[in-house]
Amino acid sequence: MAEIQVREKSKRPHISRPIFERTFNINSEQAIRVIRNSYNRLMVSLYAIDVILRIIGREETVDEIESIVGQMIAECAEQLQQEKLRLEKLKADNGITETPTYTHPREFVAKIASPQIAQFVELIRLLDQLMIVMDTLWLCQVISNKHCIDARYQWQQRLQRLANKIVTMERHAHQAAYEQGHGEEVRLARQESGLLAEPERISEDEDSMVDDNELSPSSEKVGDQ
Repeated sequence: MAEIQVREKSKRPHISRPIFERTFNINSEQAIRVIRNSYNRLMVSLYAIDVILRIIGREETVDEIESIVGQMIAECAEQLQQEKLRLEKLKADNGITETPTYTHPREFVAKIASPQIAQFVELIRLLDQLMIVMDTLWLCQVISNKHCIDARYQWQQRLQRLANKIVTMERHAHQAAYEQGHGEEVRLARQESGLLAEPERISEDEDSMVDDNELSPSSEKVGDQ
């Protein structure tokens, strides 16, 4: 019995945290790529920032970072919304009422673990809506092949660059914790929280990189979408 009690004391319990699970259908390849390339990494980084900053006694900085992240996402959302409204007007002006279906939509199960994750999920959904309007205009020959290719790529990259900035914040917070002598505390907390011992690093030129299955706008063929 004593041995069992010792084992129970030495075992770190899992932390029970609140989340929402929301399921969405995502149609466009660009929104699917943002989910595949950035969503999980962003979720981990936002959680890790919170864990690290509370360990080093800078809880006020958590609120500051949350505010910064929220503002960055809101600015991107506003730009997406403005472009979507512009293209919807172009669609209406041309008397287009059709909406395309997509050959390989994906079901996206979003785990909302923080308000910032909820904001980014809505950003992905807004990107998907923008791509649908854009694809409609392309299929109806209102916008050109080249314009559509370039715009798809640029909007997708805008969201991925935003996610990369947040991941970089995690790396800086992690480094600061070690410099202040909290390295072992951070390591144990990350382990207990199911995080990697070290934050994922982003190379200097990753902002402009896409995954191996993607094509740059100079070589992409719309027919392959």
